[in-house]
Amino acid sequence: MKLKLLIFALLLGNISLFAQDYFPKNDGVKTKNNNYTALTNAKIYVTPTQVINNGTLLIQNGKVVQVGSSISIPKNAVIEDLKGKSIYPSFIDVFSNFGVKKPEKSKATGRSAEYNPSREGFYWNDHVMPENNAISKFSYDAKKAAELRKAGFGVVNTHIHDGIARGTGVLVTLNDQGTEANRILEDRSAQYFSFKKSIAKNQSYPTSLMGATALMRQLYYDMDWYNKGNVSTKDRSLEALIENKGMVQIFDAGNNGNVLRADKIGDQFGIQYAIVAGGDEYERIADIKATNAKLIVPVNFPKAFDVSNPYEAHYVALKDMRHWNLAPSNPKALEDNAVQFSFTLHHLKSPADFKSKVLKAIDYGLSKTKALEALTTVPASILGKSNTVGSLQVGRQANFLITSGDIFDKGTTLYENWVQGTKNVINSKDEKNLAGDYNLTANGKTYSISISGKPNAPKATVKQDTLKLDSKIEYASNWLNLSFTDNEGKAYRMVGLVLPESDNISGTMISPTGNESKVTLLKTASSDKKVNGEQKTNKPQMVSLTYPNVGYGYKTKPQQENILFKNATVWTGEAILENTDVLIKNGKISKIGKNLNAGSAKTVDATGKHLTAGIIDEHSHIGALAVNEAGHNSTAEVKMTDVIDPKDMDLYRNLAGGVTTIQLLHGSANPIGGRSAILRLKWGENADGLVFQNSPKFIKFALGENVKQSNWPSFSRFPQTRMGVEQVFVDYFQRAKEYEVKKKSGQPFRYDEEMETLVEILNGERFISCHSYVQSEINMLMKVADKFNFTVNTFTHILEGYKVADKMAEHGVGGSTFSDWWAYKYEVNDAIPYNAAIMASQGVTVAINSDDAEMSRRLNQEAAKTVKYGGMSEIEAWKTVTINPAKLLHIDHRVGSIEVGKDADMVLWNDHPLSVYAKAEKTLIEGTVYFDLEKDKQLRESVKQERSLLINMMLDEKGNGAKTQGPKQNKKIKFHCDSL
Repeated sequence: MKLKLLIFALLLGNISLFAQDYFPKNDGVKTKNNNYTALTNAKIYVTPTQVINNGTLLIQNGKVVQVGSSISIPKNAVIEDLKGKSIYPSFIDVFSNFGVKKPEKSKATGRSAEYNPSREGFYWNDHVMPENNAISKFSYDAKKAAELRKAGFGVVNTHIHDGIARGTGVLVTLNDQGTEANRILEDRSAQYFSFKKSIAKNQSYPTSLMGATALMRQLYYDMDWYNKGNVSTKDRSLEALIENKGMVQIFDAGNNGNVLRADKIGDQFGIQYAIVAGGDEYERIADIKATNAKLIVPVNFPKAFDVSNPYEAHYVALKDMRHWNLAPSNPKALEDNAVQFSFTLHHLKSPADFKSKVLKAIDYGLSKTKALEALTTVPASILGKSNTVGSLQVGRQANFLITSGDIFDKGTTLYENWVQGTKNVINSKDEKNLAGDYNLTANGKTYSISISGKPNAPKATVKQDTLKLDSKIEYASNWLNLSFTDNEGKAYRMVGLVLPESDNISGTMISPTGNESKVTLLKTASSDKKVNGEQKTNKPQMVSLTYPNVGYGYKTKPQQENILFKNATVWTGEAILENTDVLIKNGKISKIGKNLNAGSAKTVDATGKHLTAGIIDEHSHIGALAVNEAGHNSTAEVKMTDVIDPKDMDLYRNLAGGVTTIQLLHGSANPIGGRSAILRLKWGENADGLVFQNSPKFIKFALGENVKQSNWPSFSRFPQTRMGVEQVFVDYFQRAKEYEVKKKSGQPFRYDEEMETLVEILNGERFISCHSYVQSEINMLMKVADKFNFTVNTFTHILEGYKVADKMAEHGVGGSTFSDWWAYKYEVNDAIPYNAAIMASQGVTVAINSDDAEMSRRLNQEAAKTVKYGGMSEIEAWKTVTINPAKLLHIDHRVGSIEVGKDADMVLWNDHPLSVYAKAEKTLIEGTVYFDLEKDKQLRESVKQERSLLINMMLDEKGNGAKTQGPKQNKKIKFHCDSL
């Protein structure tokens, strides 16, 4: 067998020896070094799970020829004995910007945003640049390469970090001695995407996350349309996208929500992205696992906040403190859930910080095997290069590390990083690692000395008893120089020779008087264990995850219950019933009456309390990561479901105010806005779990000041007048009619998400909620709707509705208004608080909405104002925040009143629901209690205790010398349509 291996090795050498070059050589004799290098007696990690003790690694011409425990070494081999040392594959970073300079931020000036592309012959959006190839911008950076090699990396996959479609990357080895020809492993290694616009381009669209998401979808539709030969002009961007579609597809997401958004796009178009994560995947690990995506995970764990100032500490959000505590556990969570992931240096300030971050993840439970996989085999697999890099199997590139021991032990020294068979010395193997604890006795005194840091740059802490002394240490050419000043201010200096065979260091101590004495630094027994990584460390204390993972999140998700409310004052929606029972079973209202039998249901004594349907807010912007997509005058392609934020505390606050359902609307930046999302405020569910299932489809339109943008720097965008707004509607609906004709004709057509949405309006399949104020514009939109044979569903705000209530009733449109907001801008100067009552008196279905994160949690009080202004009855007033908005949203058959068979979306109040003293004691959605006043009191105490715990932990971290970051204050804007 050995003979066969030797013959095989010699044949490999001969093939290389006699291979013919096709170019002349004019700078010397034509010779090539075909010698082998044999590294023997090492612990070799061929892969993270295949480990050879006392093995030999045989390399030639930059490749692994043989690896094993019994290898016949060829005669023409340079042999190096690595007894006591370890060999690992070099690391790979899939997501780098090495050697590729990020484009400079555009310096364009002017009063207006740019709405049209700056390029011809490319895709209509400047932020889509799949034609970019990193290889054309690549320049090898030897200085940066040296930094990366010191961190253990041998291969990086780099690209241009700019734009939504970023083009292709380049896979490069960090081999200073190589040429571009052999250093570049793949000049088009992967195709990259993100949700971020180009900093070098000024085109306005998209201005939001939902716009970027919609742009990605339309891009794939357009690629398919172009690929089928339906376009006569040439589009270099789409041609590049088509050419690149067989490559590895990498999406820069950046947080757990965006990971899921990117994966949804991929699922829709049959693409499995490798996704750059955000380090917070532990919060939604089940959803992350369900994507089946391989993740590229940063280790930029946040620094502790400086909370030493109690006032400033008050403004640090609990969710941010909790993330500081839990972020290092993210890799462990991924491992436990069998999510494949690789590590990346992305977001780290320096590669030198990388090892400490990985070690921290290991302290938090990540296995060393999985850590090594995340740096070697998994990134190679993501790139489809497992046969080339990522392991030390035969035929792979000779990219490997030589270390003093376990690479994931703090005291281990990285000696060399070989790239393509070229040795790069990081630390001399001749210099011993002095890290450890020592005792020194001199002049009758005993000192404890702790040495840490790199072999060539050690750090020393010297103590006399418990007093820390000023000290300095130097180590070079095996000579140690240690100086310190004792507690009496006397200076001492020790000079010693470090011998490889001994852990102790003998030398000469020079006293302040110049006297010399022989001394020995004695290494302690526990020190070896510390250096070798065997000493147990205290397991980090981690707080518990909640649903959602913010303050007031629940330890477990609320569960549906069967409940009997006894002796309540029941507001059915049509009547007020005294001393009445309501039975909830399986999420539905089962029975209403007196003396009902609870059976196995939980009984709640509601004596003296009021039971109502849950409040419904027809116009809300809470629970959204974005409100406006302002880049076009029509953005019917964008969806609010793409930007739902299930962690928004306003969802919980609304539950505390008795709100169970909201319509999450796009803002009023454009005449035709985005598609709405009807949400149930199921606190603790993910974004999809908040969506009101099987609900009707809506879209936001807008009129007035906001859409003509006369107060915006948008002077080049149409429309600029109220007259122009009407023409936008007419133009787009006419285009939609023509689009539908083309679609039904059987001819090839370009699938257009925007036009598809407008066709739904024309066909009565999607309903309009329109931001409005002035009567002339209200009349205008109803006339446009009549012209195109559809009905406007709701005028929202409609503060001049009282002027046109009869026309509204005739058209069949509802009004969702404020109770008493007026005069906050010129076009609402004619608003009056009697508006709701007057519209209702004319037969208009009227709702009171919030459009504001604060007002939304006291809509019961807003409804009460209609009794004062306009004399509405209590029942009619209550309808404005329950059954009426349900009717406007076409969900009144399911919610909005207490009727047998309807969903059990209900609120138990401690007082009359229209009273300013009323508090919601329990808020239920489909029979599940999502807010409980008593539980809220417990959560408040729990939040206090957790904040105190985390603040003390951060104070301890700062006290132990760790770097901290300044307090991060939350500056969330409370949105409403006129906060533009």
